[in-house]
Amino acid sequence: MNSIMIVDVAAFTRLTMRSVFESLGFEVIAEADSVEEALKNYRLYRPKLVFMDISMIGMDGLSASRKIIEFDRDANIIMCSAIVYRETVIQAIRSGAKDFIAKPLQKERIELSIQKVLGEKEEGWMMPK
Repeated sequence: MNSIMIVDVAAFTRLTMRSVFESLGFEVIAEADSVEEALKNYRLYRPKLVFMDISMIGMDGLSASRKIIEFDRDANIIMCSAIVYRETVIQAIRSGAKDFIAKPLQKERIELSIQKVLGEKEEGWMMPK
């Protein structure tokens, strides 16, 4: 089963995203509400996918993404934000994210992002029919 870590300051968002990812066949192996916790959990669990909000308390998700990529060049990071400007998306991709999703989050867009980042045949993950 593919593993995922969800990083968002809002507990409700983490809970909602857990439900979405579990319905898609992912095992949520870690959640974090801060960049520091996300970095610690990434090193500990090495999830196949990281789903992270840009807006965090203290260090932002862009900095966290860069630090994860320094640790693991092959990390699969999907960033999201309610603040969507062209420059924000560019910064997310430059920081190491492989895709960007605008909030409010929609399951269909999340599925497309996962397909883009992991591919349909990655370790048996298939897009639900």
